[in-house]
Amino acid sequence: MGILLKPIVTEKSSDAGELRNCYYFLVRRDSNKLQIKEAVEEYFDVEVKKVRTMNYYANRILKHTKKGVQRGRTKYLKKAIVQLSEGSEIDLYSNN
Repeated sequence: MGILLKPIVTEKSSDAGELRNCYYFLVRRDSNKLQIKEAVEEYFDVEVKKVRTMNYYANRILKHTKKGVQRGRTKYLKKAIVQLSEGSEIDLYSNN
């Protein structure tokens, strides 16, 4: 299992890719910025300028239904925003 789990493709991330040359990824929880940088450079063959990370902790959920109270929680996520240097670009929409 690699460091990069999947790219995040939303309207906000698409705008960031076009305007600031930034790309969003879901990454493993135990990865650090240097590992993320090396993984992106190796996988996409680009030069990374900056990496920012965000941790999203799990939230507890209670639902009141006909069958009673249902308990659950959301997933623990770690996101990375990778900014590429000038002239580098990642094509997330190609069929390669």
